[in-house]
Amino acid sequence: MEALERYAERYALVPEIAGVRFPKTAAAELEVIERLRGGAATDFGVPEMHAAVEKRPMSKAELDRMCDLLAACWKVFDATVEKAPPELRKGPRGGGRDRDKIVEHVLGSELAYASKLGVKLKQPDIGDRDGIAAHRAALLGALRAGADGKPMRERGWPARYAARRMAWHVMDHAWEIEDRTEA
Repeated sequence: MEALERYAERYALVPEIAGVRFPKTAAAELEVIERLRGGAATDFGVPEMHAAVEKRPMSKAELDRMCDLLAACWKVFDATVEKAPPELRKGPRGGGRDRDKIVEHVLGSELAYASKLGVKLKQPDIGDRDGIAAHRAALLGALRAGADGKPMRERGWPARYAARRMAWHVMDHAWEIEDRTEA
């Protein structure tokens, strides 16, 4: 909870862009409503499983808020990518992908996420703004189709979890690019 609270300021940009209320005290007011046992990916911060609450149906307002927040994550990611140089500072052991490889990775991962929503997409080229916009619109459409809380395919994901997983992934890599950009 303390680590999440430390990130509140970084997260605040997303709800601001989405037009979602996010008071400065939000991090201090967090409440745990469910705990999940993590797996191997959890050690790397991956929200690897859905919570029971994520299977609940969503109202139109909840659905709009969720989609607006995910769209804001993409805006933050795009703005971060646009400001970053093609070559990023290497990690502590000299590794790490450069900017365009991270963008390709994020777009490629979204293909896997789309399949969990019952949607088949083709990965757009990183310079194809219209293709990326269509890709994201298809993902938002799939999330909207899952407002009832039920996965749209066998062994699929509930829409709330898919949105949370995509938002986490996009922001994780936006911050990676930001942190590894030479100032």
